[in-house]
Formats: sequence, C-alpha cells, structure tokens
Amino acid sequence: MWDFSTEPEFQRKLDWMDAFIRDEVEPLDLVFGGHAYRDMDDRLRGIVEPLKRQVKDQGLWACHLGPELGGQGYGQLKLALMNELIGRSGWAPVIFGCQAPDTGNAEIIAMYGTAEQKERYLQPLLNGECFSAYSMTEPHAGADPRLFRCRAVRDASGDWVISGEKYFTSNASSASFLIVMAVTDPEAHPYKRMSMFLVPADTPGVEILRNIGTIGERPGHGAHAHIRYDDVRVPPEALLGEEGGAFAVSQARLGGGRIHHSMRTVAAVKKAFDMMCERVLSRETHDGLLADKQMVQAAIADSYIQIQQFRLMILHTAWLIDQSSTREARTQIAACKVAAARVFHDVVYRAMHIHGALGVSNETPLARLWQSAPLMGIMDGPTEVHLASISRRVLRGYSPAEGPWPTEFLPDRIAAARAKYGLSGSG
Repeated sequence: MWDFSTEPEFQRKLDWMDAFIRDEVEPLDLVFGGHAYRDMDDRLRGIVEPLKRQVKDQGLWACHLGPELGGQGYGQLKLALMNELIGRSGWAPVIFGCQAPDTGNAEIIAMYGTAEQKERYLQPLLNGECFSAYSMTEPHAGADPRLFRCRAVRDASGDWVISGEKYFTSNASSASFLIVMAVTDPEAHPYKRMSMFLVPADTPGVEILRNIGTIGERPGHGAHAHIRYDDVRVPPEALLGEEGGAFAVSQARLGGGRIHHSMRTVAAVKKAFDMMCERVLSRETHDGLLADKQMVQAAIADSYIQIQQFRLMILHTAWLIDQSSTREARTQIAACKVAAARVFHDVVYRAMHIHGALGVSNETPLARLWQSAPLMGIMDGPTEVHLASISRRVLRGYSPAEGPWPTEFLPDRIAAARAKYGLSGSG
C-alpha cells in the first residue's frame, strides 16, 4: 500500500528523470517542437536515439507495459509519479516510449492480438521503430459508436473490405499502421456491431483527405487526419480480437489512456502554477509586489488547492487500478478526466491573467497551454458524457426513500429516537 512516501530506489529514478527531462529533453521542445511524431532525418535521429538509449539503460523505457513486453510492470501508481514529470515536455513521451496513441494501441494488441499480429505490429511499436494511429471517430458522429457508418464487409474471397470516413485520426500521417473501428453487423446490438482491424498505412484505398490542426495552428497543418477508406482490402487475419468485439476493445484501451492523460495534466498545470508563483514574487506594482495583493493570493491558494486535490484523486485512482483493473475503477477514471479539464482551465487561466500582456503573448508557454484547454474537455470523450457516466454509477449505490418523506426527515427520525429510549410526549 502507498503511504504517501516513495521507496528510495524509485525516488532515485524519479530524481534522474527530473534532471534528464529538464536538461536533455525540454530543450528539444524549444528547437524541434512539433517534430516528435514525424519521421526524423539523420541529424535529429542522432540526437534522439542516444536519449532513448539512456532511458532504456535506466530501465525506464515503456514502463506502462509488463516485463513480458519490454516494460517494467511498475503499475499505475508509479506511472502516475513518472507522468508528473513526463507531462512537462512534448518530446518526453517519445523519449520514454510511452507516447499516445501508441501506448493504448500497444496495450490492446498485447491483449487481443494473435502471435503474428504481435510480431508484425506490436514489437516495432515497443521498440520505438514506428508510430501508429487509432481511427475511430467519424465526421457526423464524433465518438458515439452507435452512429458509426464506416463499414467492413467480408467478400467471397474471405477478405474484409473497409469503406467510409474517419475524422481526427491523430498521427495518421506518420503512422505505419492504423487500428480501424468499422461496422461489421449493422443489425446487431449497438455495442456488438463493430470490429477492429489492423490496417497498414500504405494499403491501397487509405486516403488522407486533409490534416486538421488544433487552435493556434495554421489551416492545412496539423496532426489529426480526416481519412477516407475507399474499398480498403485487408485479409481475415487483420481482424483484431473477436468479430463484433470492438466496443469492448476500445473501452479497454480508453480507460488507460484517460488516466494517463490526467496524470500528465498534473505536470502541465504545475508548470503554469510555478510560473504564476514566480511572477507574483517578481512583478512590482506602485505599492508593492503582486504577491501582496489579496486577489492574487486567492488565485495562488485556489490553484494550489485544486492541484493538490486533483493529484491525490489521480494517485488514489492509480492505486485502485493496481488493486483491481481499469474496468473496476471506471467511475474514478471518469472523475479524473472531468477534473483534469477543469483544473487545466482554471490554473492556466489564472497564470496567464497574472502575467498580463506577457501571458497572452507567444513568448511564454502559457498561451499554448491555454489553447489546449478546450481539448481537455473533448479528447477521450466529452466532459458531459463522463458526468453522465459518473452519475449513473454513483446512483447504483443508492435507493429511493421507502415512504413519502426523505430518510432524513427529522420529525420521523425524532419520533423513532424517542421510541427507542421509551420517551413519551414532547418533553
């Protein structure tokens, strides 16, 4: 059981990570920002590969995976402590072999893939030799699988033929293969209609219509593809898991991804908070430091409380997962996802506001963090969906009142208590 202390040996690993990310990885963000998920030229590869080797030598490569897949099997609690550091840098996930969406893709291939699929797709992914993409959402349906139209039909030869469009498939332009969710039985139960397929990116018929960026990126530039699958033919062995089993596969994948996003959010909001604290101690007004102003003090205190509450929620959820599974901790994972969006928005906004004009300029990380704030409430499922899910699960532990009045209706409670002690009257 975790008792709010960390084993000295693992703390030494965290200390090494802290210094390594600060001194060797974060500089990559400054001069090679946006290149982490692209094909590297020889110069960049000569910088990145030795850094990956240092991580592997420390036994910190792909730690989300078990030893049988080349990881350390640390469990979610230790991963949470690691991700608090990794989340500071856009390059760090690649350097540590735990970048999204590859982590989730690797996990489901490990769980559901055949021996041949693991050799062809999983091993290169684990070795850091390629990238992958997860092609699920659709232009008209978003992430609601009940509305998906992309079809996969088996023809007379036994091959599957995939036809349809997918939207916001992250990293598709640099991926070696895609995991595609397609409807295979439109007449089945909504959660049994779909299957997963492993599709090499160079398969004829895979067409990237355009790449979409997020807030702040120029039109036509970005890492999220709108893809058309135009009669894409794949063999029977491309099926990942059981036919009709895509929903279960996706839930296994998304649960881990959501908690990992939340873990890394701690690092992002901590960076904004550190900048805010430094700023209020550095910036003077006509009658003293910003730190002396009560409204500024309230912003610092509110941010500290939110971050502490959020961090403890994540660590507790990680502990629960280690004790059971992501499935058993679904309510807590959803709560972390909702909290991540709110904490990110609140803390980054306060930091940006306190920095004044500098905070909204492009000369600090704050503006880019702020542009990411809306994404936190959308990616891996919108906040509203998670709120509804939390509510449904929480309410399963409650029952309606047995009579016309609430259980805590005081006149009935008092009458029952008086009867218990043999009291009569109203005295």
